[in-house]
Amino acid sequence: MPGGRLTQQERQQIASGVADGLAYAEIARGLDRPTSTVTREVMRNGGPAAYRADLAHRATEHRTHRRKQTAPRAAGAPPQADGRDADAVRDYEETFTTVLVASGVPRMMARVLACLTLTDTGTLTASDLVQRLQVSPASISKAIAFLEGQGLVRRERDERRRERYVVDEEVWYQSMMASARATAQLVETARQGVGVLGPDTPAAIRLENIARFVDFVSESIVRAAEQAREILHTKPGTS
Repeated sequence: MPGGRLTQQERQQIASGVADGLAYAEIARGLDRPTSTVTREVMRNGGPAAYRADLAHRATEHRTHRRKQTAPRAAGAPPQADGRDADAVRDYEETFTTVLVASGVPRMMARVLACLTLTDTGTLTASDLVQRLQVSPASISKAIAFLEGQGLVRRERDERRRERYVVDEEVWYQSMMASARATAQLVETARQGVGVLGPDTPAAIRLENIARFVDFVSESIVRAAEQAREILHTKPGTS
């Protein structure tokens, strides 16, 4: 299986495969590359709807140049545990970040969430995040405020009274519950509009159908989350 950076020709093949609606795994087999390479390439360069081979190639060259310029600052990055390949971990963290961005999480917030999620402890201080991501404390503070509002991060104090930011298994359940509560507010607001616009008008009928649809989907998600909650606390390979 070839390694190294994607060539412009390979990017053109990826673009053709995406345009034809092929799965990333199928595109990857045609290139004799890992599926993760294709996924990362597409997601970091606009996603399937906006991926362009020439733009992706130029963007990669720009990122490479910028990384070389910032390499001395990153020299103090913590060593990887368990014999992990530092470059592979960094590339995966970028892949995870780009997928979060594609799902609607702002990029800085996605970087912080990915960084926290991929630590074995699931917890870091603001200082840790500043050092790892090479951004300002203000950027970290803003990102944490957003993630906390979404239920994706929680705060706690350690034995030294330092504030730590935590991503653990339960946070993902709580985040889904927070999303369900926000959706319930949408349902309530839509049904208020039915009364304002008149129950038999086209606009009111549209709102009622939206409310019914969103309410059904939201309730289904809540039930599924409750039923699957224990999965978050189960070690792989156990039942």
